[in-house]
Amino acid sequence: MSNIGKEYINVPTEVKININNDVIMVEGKYGKLVQNLPSNVYVIYDNHKIYFSLKESLESYDSNLMIKNKNAMWGTIRTLINNMIKGVSQGFTIRLQLVGIGYRAKVENNILTLKLGYSHIINYNIPININITTLKPTLISIFGMDLQYVTRIAANIRSFKKPEPYKGKGIKYLTEIINRKEGKKK
Repeated sequence: MSNIGKEYINVPTEVKININNDVIMVEGKYGKLVQNLPSNVYVIYDNHKIYFSLKESLESYDSNLMIKNKNAMWGTIRTLINNMIKGVSQGFTIRLQLVGIGYRAKVENNILTLKLGYSHIINYNIPININITTLKPTLISIFGMDLQYVTRIAANIRSFKKPEPYKGKGIKYLTEIINRKEGKKK
């Protein structure tokens, strides 16, 4: 059984939940998110709490692997809905730090401009539901309501210059720790 799926979710009063057939819609101050529900999970919304349970069927007892997959979806859908509620009420922020001499970032006209030591400047078009700001020339803040989308955008920006292990130069997450290697000895 899924220990995460057994837990209920407390819904803040400013968040609206609408469950129709196999689709859940969550709406809050930052916008609206929609998620398809798997066919084997019941989602019940009652008194600002969301409960989850598994639908029992005869075919689910075919093998242990099928039971494990259904239990995994039970916990996964609970986590996805919890992230949706947090996203529309609070939002998610990921910060990236540029480490290196001359590495700079700035945002102008919905375009993120990066100077990363290459012979050219990298221009990244900011997607519609994402807000990117530069707190310092070497610190980028990415904000959005969909956690998966925000982390994907952060990973795309980080992929322009991943941190290298000798001097630590590149784009890294603010909380990331880079294990440094020792250079050549004479």
